[in-house]
Amino acid sequence: MSRYDAIVVGAGHNGLTSAAFLAKAGLKVIVLERNPWIGGATVSRELHPNWIYSNCSYVCSLLRPEIYRALELSRHGLQIVPYGGGVTFTRDGDLLGGYVDKEVRRREVARFSARDADAYLRYGRDVMRQCKLVRALLMRTPPDPTSFRPRDLKELLHVGREFGKLGEAAIYDTIRFHTMSIADYLGEYFESDVVKATFAGSGIIGTALGVQSPGTAYVLLHHYMGDVDGQMGAWGFARGGMGSVSKALAAALAAYGGEVRVSAPVARINVRGGRATGVVLDNGDEFEAPVVISGLDPKRTFLKLMDPKDLTPKLVKSARDFKIRGSSGKLNIALDGRPTFTALGAKHPLYAGDMHFLDSLERYERAYDDWKRGTWSKDPYLDLLMPSMTDPTMAPPGKHFMSVFVQYVPPLVEGREWTDADREGFKKTVFAQISRYSPDFEKLVLHAEVRTPKELEAEVGLTEGNIFQGELTFDQLLFNRPFPGYAQYRGPVRGMYMCGSGTHPGGGVMAAPGANAAREVLMDLRRASTVPEGWSDD
Repeated sequence: MSRYDAIVVGAGHNGLTSAAFLAKAGLKVIVLERNPWIGGATVSRELHPNWIYSNCSYVCSLLRPEIYRALELSRHGLQIVPYGGGVTFTRDGDLLGGYVDKEVRRREVARFSARDADAYLRYGRDVMRQCKLVRALLMRTPPDPTSFRPRDLKELLHVGREFGKLGEAAIYDTIRFHTMSIADYLGEYFESDVVKATFAGSGIIGTALGVQSPGTAYVLLHHYMGDVDGQMGAWGFARGGMGSVSKALAAALAAYGGEVRVSAPVARINVRGGRATGVVLDNGDEFEAPVVISGLDPKRTFLKLMDPKDLTPKLVKSARDFKIRGSSGKLNIALDGRPTFTALGAKHPLYAGDMHFLDSLERYERAYDDWKRGTWSKDPYLDLLMPSMTDPTMAPPGKHFMSVFVQYVPPLVEGREWTDADREGFKKTVFAQISRYSPDFEKLVLHAEVRTPKELEAEVGLTEGNIFQGELTFDQLLFNRPFPGYAQYRGPVRGMYMCGSGTHPGGGVMAAPGANAAREVLMDLRRASTVPEGWSDD
């Protein structure tokens, strides 16, 4: 039997982050990953010769700079390259360009509405104010509002102070914001359908909700609160694909003496005498440690890795009730050249940005209606990017890699499992959407990987293919994430912890859940005076 100070289940970016911080503190750490590769959803894979696919997560902005610096990820090869703006194509052949320069973007909005051009400045100011409030909480452990422990009272006071800094009017706006639909929120600023459609996408990505659903305004905020090179709200590519994030984290872990073992699926977390004692693999191999950290989502952690006898009936019910609905799909495409989008012409800087094809909120809501009926959207929301326009390492010279995120895609098709015919129909729908705006697109396709929620669950371990390991709705945020009583990264038995995106502050390639969980582990070890020789909490 192999013995360690800590075992991390799952080599996703949060698991690797937790492990790296624990190893940095002097613990003997191992990460156990069921796949033959590391990264979870943060991977780069050569699925077509000489093409590198970011075949799950595909853009980087949310990765916390504190973590980047603390683990010296630049020294381990991680480079984030900003990409250039975005574009929304309209059905009449026009486009709304989301240029990086804010003044140029404002003038572009003015082509559709002079009123909206003025409102755009106010909208940007108000959203950034909300971002600053949330960003102040990302790297902190949520307080337990029912506790009278000094630490929880102190943290509640901190949250109150941050909230109070907004001022009376902004406090009312913030309370409304977190419960509003993205459609209602945008309607308070803009009148143009195209303008509202351009900003609405960030409110529904990865979420089983429509633009009219309450709570989607916050989802927009979740996508805006990151930064690249200090520019809040900016997005970028990890050079070499998103797997570069995982590789850098794994390299940091190795530099601190940690270990990763792939093709090592964990079957069960062992519990004895009310505390975690290690894990057992599918093949029967056992690993022993006083600390076990799960990077899996709450459903998989509590309903699959743990024995029900080690849990209370209330916790089992909370895990079963946790909202983790699949709504997303992904296509990864190798192209023989750069496709031409008619509205952009032959040369345009926005080829390097992200492209969208829904130009009204009505089309968004109808796409959601298809999902509710149990089928993929026939007029889907696409977030299309060609990372190879910015990062030439992802495709051979003159060729391109295209990433297409698709919303809405159900985990079951009309209540049954996905079939090969369904996957082909889904692919044809996406191809048809792109071809309406790029007549030469399909002629350039050399290879396409099609990923429905079925593949995302089977291959990546995302229940129902939910990219956030749980809906980012108000009832599943802060001290309610994943559910009340378990929001401080600790599990139901001593020595068992959670570090995945199903914990605060949520999904995206942020790494904050992993870092926060490691901090709680080290605090508990310090209190218990059970730290190994050489340990430090720097």
